[in-house]
Parts: sequence; structure tokens; C-alpha cells
Amino acid sequence: MRRLRNLDPASLVWIALVAVLLLLVAFPMAKLLLVSLHTRSGAFTFGNYLAAYGRARYVDSLVNSLLLASETAAISTVFAVPMAWAVSRTDIPGKAAIWATVLGAFILPPYLGAIGWILLAGPNSGVINQVWRFATGATDPLVNVYTFHGLACVMAFQSFPLIFIFVKSALDLVSSEMEDAANILGANTWVATWKVTLPLVWPSIVGGAIVVFLESVALFGTPAIIGIPARINTATTQLWQFFEYPVRVEVAAAYAMPLLLIALVAIGAQRLMLHRRGFVSQTGKGGERRPIVLGHWRWLAIGYCGFVAAVAVAMPALVLAEASFARAWGRGLSPSNLTLANYRFLLFEHETALATIWNTIWFSAASASFAVVLALLVAYIVARKLVRFAGALAFLATAPFVIPGIVMAIGFYASFAAPPFSLYGTAAIVVLAFTARFLPIAYANAAAAMGTLHPEMEEAGRILGLSRLGTIRRITIPLLKRSLLGGWLIVFIVATRELSAAIFLVGPKTRTMAVLLYDLSEAGNFEVLAALGGILLLVTMALVGIGMKLLGRDFMLRRA
Repeated sequence: MRRLRNLDPASLVWIALVAVLLLLVAFPMAKLLLVSLHTRSGAFTFGNYLAAYGRARYVDSLVNSLLLASETAAISTVFAVPMAWAVSRTDIPGKAAIWATVLGAFILPPYLGAIGWILLAGPNSGVINQVWRFATGATDPLVNVYTFHGLACVMAFQSFPLIFIFVKSALDLVSSEMEDAANILGANTWVATWKVTLPLVWPSIVGGAIVVFLESVALFGTPAIIGIPARINTATTQLWQFFEYPVRVEVAAAYAMPLLLIALVAIGAQRLMLHRRGFVSQTGKGGERRPIVLGHWRWLAIGYCGFVAAVAVAMPALVLAEASFARAWGRGLSPSNLTLANYRFLLFEHETALATIWNTIWFSAASASFAVVLALLVAYIVARKLVRFAGALAFLATAPFVIPGIVMAIGFYASFAAPPFSLYGTAAIVVLAFTARFLPIAYANAAAAMGTLHPEMEEAGRILGLSRLGTIRRITIPLLKRSLLGGWLIVFIVATRELSAAIFLVGPKTRTMAVLLYDLSEAGNFEVLAALGGILLLVTMALVGIGMKLLGRDFMLRRA
């Protein structure tokens, strides 16, 4: 007790920080493993793994997820790399519009994009197929979203911004001198790009593709909305079925463990592929980056970027907007079919819509606030090397990056749903799960910000009598407030659209907009669903506008 009394407040904060990180990250994963190895009565067993993978259907679901994620990553790479190269290295016009496309695809929730493509490419009533039949008289659909490749394409439309950001950031650092040398040796622009420029950014391409692969394996909304009607079962939809009555959390835990191993193997494979390979271009301050003049080829580049913009953002957004104002989807765009009744129903008549909007806002705000505070404290300890185990704190803060969101949700269910916590269905478990889920985003932002802050200002404050915590409050936070605000906004925005974690943890009184949207999709109520999606997008766009005003036009994409 004496030792505790003699500890200064800062040391108590560091101890509390370790406890919180262990509770949010280590404890759920450890509990998940323990639950997977025990019966409900507490006896040790491997039977849960036999139950989880004892049927061919369950194994096929995992294989489907791996194949689907691989195809999604490949298509996303095809979309993203040419666009990133065009924006970073060429004189293509309309770069601001391309950035807007990437940002639009980034903020459009995946399940809303999936609904948009159901309305566009449904085999019977999809707009594209209706136009196709009217124009050609054909009976078969031109495109069908309810196929394996259709599902992969829709997921790629939502995922390609991740690879775009990785690759463009790397291309911006490559000097034109390398390409000039290749041109002198006889290579034309395309050969130099293929053999010189792209190999230099290969780590970013691989890194982005692996991130998309991991996100796709763990994605729930799009595979559920499109895959279940198409009878394409995936690992995430199979996990959801384990949570149907009667809930088999121990079997779900066993089924989820390979997803965690897949994430770890993917990250390890990335490091192994890039091990002992040099990808550095030594340019110094004099390295020039001159845009490549495309000439007539610019129209091909513009057309390609326009195609990606159309399929990823414009087409699904427009069809969702039309559906949100329609009396009945399928009657076409006509004055008699336009109405505000869907929005009026949600805002004034629906039993839970307003509650889900409020839940989404305050859950996301609380999660963003907790994540930023935790991230700042960890980043401060790591940057200033205040404790011996600072590296372990950084590991805990970044570990959720390699933990699929749906696995973390099941870990939280196993850890906190039952006594003594009994948090299932409460706001607390949702906020804690969101905080843990998006802590790596906040930490990456805070760590980068701390790297730009010289400790001299803090040392001056300490000399003048400020405590360590007082220094953080009065000097560090004010100097980093713009960066911290940017991190807060990003965590808030991604939390508002989170479905994979929320759907396993919410109760009747804590449903979020994402969960309500999924429920409406199951009921086939596309008009009201589109209106609720419109409200969610308005909230998101308002926050993005605030961020652009305060932090710059590309604040989300710089930190993504």
C-alpha cells in the first residue's frame, strides 16, 4: 500500500492504461481461445473444433471466403494501381474528381453499396437488366449480382481505395530520374513504368492487397446481403448462423480461430515476400517528379477512371437516391412515383429508427473519444520512452489491425456477455468493442503526430513546474489538436458504418443504423432502407465536410 501511495499520478495512469489495453485486446482473444477448448460445463475438449469443421458445408464456407477474398484483392488491385499511377505520375486532367471518387468509395458503407448493386444488377428487376431487355429483347440478364464473381466485384468496388492510397503514396516518393535512366537505355514510357516504377512500389501493392484480403475475409454485410440469397455461404455468414437460436458460442469461437490464424499468416507472408529485397530509390532533395505526358492516351486513362467512378460510386449512389424517394421501387423514375414518405416514416413514425440514429452517433462519438485518448497516451509513452515495456503497449494498440472484426466481436461476446460482466446488448459492450476495433487507426494517427513534436516544449513545461500529466494536458494536446481531431473524425466515421462487430453485440435497445439497415434488407424494404442509408450518408458527408474545412481536402485519405 505504501508503494501505491508513493506513486505519482502519471505512474497510476500508465498502470491503468496497461490494464485497459489488456482488458480490451488481450483478454477477449484469450477468452476466445479458452471458450473454443471447453464445453459449457467447463470441461476441456476438442469437440468444438470437430463440430465447427466436421461438416463439409462449414469447411466450404471457409474456402469460399478465402477464394472470394483473393478474387476481391485481385480485382481491387486492377482497379486501384492504374488509377494511382495516373494521378501520381501523369498529366491526366480531373485529378480532383478522381480523388473524390476514391473518397466516395471509402465513405460509402459496404452494405449500402451492395444494396445499390442489387437494385442495379438483380437478375429480374435490376435497372441494367431491364434496360438490356428493353433494348435487345433478350430474356437472360446481362449481369447478375447474385453470383460468386458478381459478389467479388461488388466487394472490390468497396475495397479498391485502400490499395489506391497505399500505391499513390509510394508513387509520390519515386523520382522521375529512375524512369529517365530507363528511357535513356531505350525503354519507352510503358516499359519504364512496368519494369522500373511498379517494381519500386511493389511493397505498397502487396501491402494494400493483403489489407483488402484480410478485410474481405472478415466482411459480413456484403456477403450476407448478396451471398445468402445467392446460396454462397462464407465464414462470416456461417459464424452468424452459429449465433442463431440456440446460440453455440463455443463452436463459433472454434470456427473463428482459423480466421485469426489466416490474418497472422497473411501478415507473415507479406514480410517474408519483402524480406531482403531492396525497394528504395535514393533521390535526395534534388529528386524530381515530372508528370508523364500521355498525349492521346490520356483519353483512355480518363475513360478507365470514369468507369471505376461509375461502378464504384455514381451508379449505386444514384440508384439508392432514386429508391429513397420512390413510392415503390420498380415503377421507374416519374413524378407520380416520387415521395418524401420514406424519410417521414423513418423520422416520425418508425418505432426504432430515431433511436438507432442516436445510438449510432453517441456510440461512435464515445468510441472515437476513448480510442483517441488511449492512442495518445500510448503514443506519448512510446515516443518519450517512459517505461520499459513501451513496445508491448504499442503492440497491444496495433494488434486489433490483424484481428478480423468479426473475430473480435465474438471474443467480446465470449468475454463480457456472461456474468460477472453481463454486458450483452448494452451500450457499454458496443462502445468497448468499437474502441478496440478502431484503436489501431487512432494510434497510427497519434504516433505520426507525436513523431513531429520535439520534446523541448514539454521539457520547458516540466522545468516551470508542470507535472507529466499537466504537460500533456496543457502543451502536448494543444499542439497536436488538429491531428487528434483528424483521428477522432476518422474513427467516428468508420464506427458509424460498422456492422460486423455490432450485429453480434447489440440488443433491442442498442441497435445501430448499420444493424437496422441489415434488418431492412432482410425484409426486402428497399425504399425505407435507401432512405435510412441516405440519412447515414448525410451524417457522414457532414463530418467529412467539417474535416475538409479544418484539416484539408484529403484528411481521411492521408490517414486511412
